[in-house]
Amino acid sequence: MAATPQNPAASAPRRKVSRHRGEGQWAAGHFTPLNGNEQVKKDDDGLNVRTRIETIYSKRGFDSIDPGDLRGRMRWWGLYTQRKPGIDGGKTAVLEPEELDDEYFMLRVRIDGGALTTQQLRVIGEISQEFARGTADITDRQNIQYHWIRIEDVPEIWERLEGVGLSTVTACGDTPRVMIGSPVAGIAEDEIIDATPALEEMKRRVLNNKAYSNLPRKFKTAISGSPVLDVVHEINDVAFVGVRHPEHGPGFDVWVGGGLSTNPKLGVRLGAWVPLDEVPDVYEGVISIFRDYGYRRLRNRARLKFLVADWGAEKFRRVLEDEYLGGRKLIDGPAPEQPVQQWRDHVGVHRQRDGRYYVGFAPRVGRVDGATLTKVAELAEAHGSGRVRTTVEQKMIILDVTEEQVDSLVEGLQALDLTARPSSFRRGTMACTGIEFCKLAIVETKERGAQLIDELERRLPDFDQPITINLNGCPNACARIQVADIGLKGQLVLGDDGEQVEGYQVHLGGALGLEAGFGRKVRGLKVTSKELPDYIERVLRRYQAEAEDGERFATWAARASEEALS
Repeated sequence: MAATPQNPAASAPRRKVSRHRGEGQWAAGHFTPLNGNEQVKKDDDGLNVRTRIETIYSKRGFDSIDPGDLRGRMRWWGLYTQRKPGIDGGKTAVLEPEELDDEYFMLRVRIDGGALTTQQLRVIGEISQEFARGTADITDRQNIQYHWIRIEDVPEIWERLEGVGLSTVTACGDTPRVMIGSPVAGIAEDEIIDATPALEEMKRRVLNNKAYSNLPRKFKTAISGSPVLDVVHEINDVAFVGVRHPEHGPGFDVWVGGGLSTNPKLGVRLGAWVPLDEVPDVYEGVISIFRDYGYRRLRNRARLKFLVADWGAEKFRRVLEDEYLGGRKLIDGPAPEQPVQQWRDHVGVHRQRDGRYYVGFAPRVGRVDGATLTKVAELAEAHGSGRVRTTVEQKMIILDVTEEQVDSLVEGLQALDLTARPSSFRRGTMACTGIEFCKLAIVETKERGAQLIDELERRLPDFDQPITINLNGCPNACARIQVADIGLKGQLVLGDDGEQVEGYQVHLGGALGLEAGFGRKVRGLKVTSKELPDYIERVLRRYQAEAEDGERFATWAARASEEALS
């Protein structure tokens, strides 16, 4: 079991502290100086803000909220202030936080492993309609996000969510965020190993636990026993990937140090094979290393990926074994095999191991609403299912459907504009929240992504190759622009009249799973929002004309001329 100091400054071993301020690593005795975020966390644990929300802020209103809670600790319970309407992208970086803040919140519901019952989904839908003006976006980390939440309504929302086993705890903040998992864990015919028991134990150990509620930055987790590599393991702080050891059988390969944002890094393998029952120990060890050795002095270097880059996999594994696993040595193991299919979203109709079927379907860029989610719950139940799932591609799945019910279910979903047989564009386009609600955004994304799907379907009706088109409203890469076939980073660009307009810097040929790597940037290639459909149509037609038999877009983009990509 990993060490879990409640007050690290008090419980850490006494060491001679260097006069050099270091990187803010607790394990090296560097507790000062503190940046603003670290001071807020030192002043009060973020988990404690719930009491103030319930007893003070929800009763006295928005203006009663302490600034340290408003822009800091409230994130520990899934709450961010949303962007005030009418502020254009050019003002994002110049206005003060209080000028950008609206008096409404985004509230994130964590859905670990994407697992929901139809009862839970119905409650999510009802809350959306009653308290969130119908909003309920599916994120690319399997969560549901509400908007337009009033602080006065938060206690009742919590009560309803928790009444069906859901929570918003540490859905944001410098904490263990949602643990993404295979949405078909325990049911897929081709599964290597069911990771569900490990995921449940990991949650039990760290959620709502003050030993892990003050991390240097956010901590992202992924675990899956699926051979299709369906949890984007390469870009998580820690990931457990199902593999078969030649001697020990099914278990997990361990990856650490992945992450995107403005300084993207792919995770690295520790070269260790871990059996199912030991995964929680290793997980707790990795998160404890981050807590104790993570860089806290500079906020922009506080993610685990920077520590891993400095240490390397060999040292990280040695510290993990020697200091956090009591000297227990991990077993060397194999890397995961490359998946044979390019789509990893489980969209379509698939047979389960028990002979029933699951049906994956595609909303437009993750945008749904409470009424639709309620209808999905009703539709699932009418077709014999009590279980639904969200995916890391902003999609959904209904489980446990009999063969006789499949066609009827597919038709019912289609009536809700939730197709199980989407075009490549509907299936492969994702978008972050964008300027509509996000205070960091520069451009609009959700509506533009939905319009782009319609336009590309009209222009290229026969295009059937796997393609990912990811739109992001700012450089922070919440929509994974660097690892998309076509990644679009929102920024202001010059239009034909020389004035600044919304547009995108283009990344081409990124990928995960199959030859993972970051997309290529063509010098000076920026596209206005108005030009976007023309540009993508042009590039995809060139791909169709130049690609070799079976060549993926990412492979072609890596070798194509700059002229072909412009």
